[in-house]
Amino acid sequence: MPENQFYEFGPFILDTVQHLLLKGQEPVTLTPKAYDALLVLVRNSGRMLSKEELMAALWPESFVEESNLTQQVSMIRKALGESPGQDRYIVTVPGRGYRFAAQVRAWSKEKPPATADRPELVARVEGTGKQEERPSLTLAASEKVLRMESRDASKLGAAPELEISKTTTDPESVSIAHQAGEKGKKRRARIAIAVLVLLMIALVVGYSMYRKGASVRLTLAGPRSLAILPFQNLRLDSESDFLGFSLADAIITKLDYVRSLTVRPSTAVQKYRNQVIDIPKVAADLNVDTLLTGTFIRDGDELRITYQLIEAKTDKILGRGTIDLRYEKLLTVQDNVAQQIIKELAIKLSPSEAQSIGPGEPVIPLAYENYLRGLDLYSRHDFPPAIKMLEKSTAIDPNYALSWAYLGAAYTSDAAFEFGGRDQYDKARAAYERALSLQPGQLEAKIFLANLLIDTGKVEEAVPLLREALKTNPNHAEAHWELGYAYRFAGMLEESIVECERARQLDPLVKANGSALNSYLYLGRYDKFLRSLPDLNDSAFVVFYRGFGEYYQKNWEQAAKDFDRAFMLDPTLYTQIGKALSDSIAHRDSEGLEILRSLETKIEERGVGDPEAMYKIAQAYLAFGDKASALRTLRLSIENGFFCYPYFTTDPLLDGLRNEPDFTALLNIAQQRHQAFKKRFF
Repeated sequence: MPENQFYEFGPFILDTVQHLLLKGQEPVTLTPKAYDALLVLVRNSGRMLSKEELMAALWPESFVEESNLTQQVSMIRKALGESPGQDRYIVTVPGRGYRFAAQVRAWSKEKPPATADRPELVARVEGTGKQEERPSLTLAASEKVLRMESRDASKLGAAPELEISKTTTDPESVSIAHQAGEKGKKRRARIAIAVLVLLMIALVVGYSMYRKGASVRLTLAGPRSLAILPFQNLRLDSESDFLGFSLADAIITKLDYVRSLTVRPSTAVQKYRNQVIDIPKVAADLNVDTLLTGTFIRDGDELRITYQLIEAKTDKILGRGTIDLRYEKLLTVQDNVAQQIIKELAIKLSPSEAQSIGPGEPVIPLAYENYLRGLDLYSRHDFPPAIKMLEKSTAIDPNYALSWAYLGAAYTSDAAFEFGGRDQYDKARAAYERALSLQPGQLEAKIFLANLLIDTGKVEEAVPLLREALKTNPNHAEAHWELGYAYRFAGMLEESIVECERARQLDPLVKANGSALNSYLYLGRYDKFLRSLPDLNDSAFVVFYRGFGEYYQKNWEQAAKDFDRAFMLDPTLYTQIGKALSDSIAHRDSEGLEILRSLETKIEERGVGDPEAMYKIAQAYLAFGDKASALRTLRLSIENGFFCYPYFTTDPLLDGLRNEPDFTALLNIAQQRHQAFKKRFF
């Protein structure tokens, strides 16, 4: 007995021949996995299927988290137009599974149900005198298919059946019919040969055009984009939760050296910790064509990790794997998964790339665990505890370069955001240099160190490091962004825009994560600057810069609102400057000046870097008419490495200083360093 090929429920038909869900005449969009899940439910209509049964049917021989099943059911409900709580089609049996509740009619090609009341499911085959049951969208659509089949049969020289309305024994008629048949055969043979010749020509021309088109597509498409999402902890035990993010980050770090692959940074994917993953939505949010998802479960010293590499557009699984290992072998996970990704995506590696992503130097297991714990804390901006964990890692195994690199990053962040200041900057630089002495080509240490050098007045030392990093991987978005940051400090504003826009082209999330492309602002392109800001209302940094752009446009009321909101969200160095500017708008001079003086004192005492922020303090002092303080802080800004000379010459917020002799002297200092930088690097 043939297996049913069509299932009807409500206004829908599930066509297992074409793998389509139809509503009336229109196909309904479903991912392949959601289609498979719907088919299993429909074929078991009326019966409760446990979650285990469904997962075994959909992911045979794979170890996947339950949230994947929940996601597929949610997508099916959305496709069927079922609102939460309706249960017209799929009923959730709490804690157990799902049941397909709608009445289903099933039929094979040979035996359609009740065709008398479904005339659109029956089409006549012309010339046979018979009816063939043929499921179709409409009768008109069926006729179109039949016309195409008849036409194709003619092209291939097939003789159509003749419907004979009456019988004849006339020999002359039979002879004429025979001659006509012979002529028809010869004519059809000539037509068939001609069609074959034309077909061969078309294939040759088409293949040539395809090759050219493929070449163009490969050129235009650029590198494949990949996001590695935090692994899901199936046990939900807080003691092991750190592995979810840190294992994903370790793989990301491993793949940073592959030129033909752009991998989203950890900062872009960390929001997906312990989240139910909707593959199409996450891929769209991250603007990637490929996703890697995974789960892990720890049982004492045993660890099982499963992962899937998914093509986002088709929901096709490109590769999957399960790794069972002793907990002490954690380091091998990043190597195994990275190699599998390279294999499944058919990426050809250069010798240097192959060496970079090959097995790393051995590390003491406890040191590696502390590194992963520190990495997780660093990603959560818990900098002091991250420092403690990474210091433990380097103490246990002082030869693991990545521990030193991220220890330096934690020191730098603590110096800037927690006012750790001079001592932390010194420790950070020493950590980066130790990382590079152990692994001279390490991208993370180079980029982190470059950022530290820019913030501490050594822009000229940062540029060679970043250019070296881009030689290793020209598609590294963070390296392009940091180079644009360096160029901005040196006053190479157009060049800065080129680098930053390139970073955003490679990774649009550079913008979404709260970065501000200040060079537009410094060139006086205020509208462009505001449009370039991400649409984030919960980021104090972004809200501050939105207010700053509005301040330049003299939109005082809105600027003050944004400055106040940014300060309320997070009273950092920048948002305190914004609060002072808001006070100047409201003529609260004593309050605003007190904020600025307190900031200046704290920066000077602790040796906090960021001369660009010091420049903004000078601008804010001038808003209160305090020229002496503005000149003092402007000098500190320039001497500490912010020598953006073209900006200084046009900045309207400095107009109150242009007649001051000291301002002219400061401008000359900035100009000389700017020109020396330009001559050296351009």
